[in-house]
Amino acid sequence: MRLPKLKSQKRLPAYTLTEILVVLVIIGILILLILPNLLPLITKAKSTEAKLQLSHLQMLEKTYFYEHSKYSKDLGELGFIQEKLSTEGKDAKANYRIEIVNVSNTGFTARATSVVDFNGNGTFNVWEIDQDKNLKEVTPD
Repeated sequence: MRLPKLKSQKRLPAYTLTEILVVLVIIGILILLILPNLLPLITKAKSTEAKLQLSHLQMLEKTYFYEHSKYSKDLGELGFIQEKLSTEGKDAKANYRIEIVNVSNTGFTARATSVVDFNGNGTFNVWEIDQDKNLKEVTPD
């Protein structure tokens, strides 16, 4: 006597493990070919953070100068809050450490130094801005 086939014993059309592995290998090779071309774009996008933070700091310094007739070296006094650096924990987002490196009665210089080597070459990106909003990349990454 022959037992009837149950629904769970039917073969369903599907991909084999070999087919899935071949697709994953092809995707991996494509990523390895594309990644070197994307690294400069990633670095450029991350340097936008430094530019924006320094521009904001320059505006705060300008406002402080109009109120006190001098520039300040203290970020807290200006009202600038440094976000947690990406090297400090999982919730941290900032890739640049912001600091004021030079202050006088007539001007200031602020610097943004990356805490992450974006392209892995051992060089950390550095940007500077002054009281006249002259923004320059001191050390490219």
